[in-house]
Amino acid sequence: MKSASIELMVGKIGRAHGIRGDVTIEVRTDEPERRFAAGTTFDTARGELTLEASRWHGQRLLATFRGVTDRSAAEALRGTELLVDIPVGERPDNPEEFYDHQLIGLAAVTDDGEAVGEVSEVLHLPAQEVLVVRRNGAEVLIPFVSEIVPTVDLDAGRLVVIPPSGLLDGG
Repeated sequence: MKSASIELMVGKIGRAHGIRGDVTIEVRTDEPERRFAAGTTFDTARGELTLEASRWHGQRLLATFRGVTDRSAAEALRGTELLVDIPVGERPDNPEEFYDHQLIGLAAVTDDGEAVGEVSEVLHLPAQEVLVVRRNGAEVLIPFVSEIVPTVDLDAGRLVVIPPSGLLDGG
């Protein structure tokens, strides 16, 4: 019997790098060494892609995929989302990290126990992640940093928000 799994986006292919088919990767995981190991196969809208090699070039991850041998082929992959299947109950190795699907649907409450709303989305912005919380028919954007969201309890299905002044106004 096959166990339940979920698709997890771990990266997105960026522009071509050089002339031999390398591409840049916009990393969307806190475990790039694990998710971008040679031989990993990704599901994509274009079919499966198998990673031949990856390496860091400064702050950028560069990748080579099987069958992608020139700049034109690499550029054709630009924008492709890289997906892997993981077991539904899998958690990142670091207990302070979470997959997006684990956060969506959690109840957000203040440290006093007041209901804030429900997490509907996780935005990955350049500076930090932001939780989109539905509150009274509106959306509130909550920076996903430990000073504002000190507690995430997946087993209890909730997270605690210590909102700075004005964060929850109007929602």
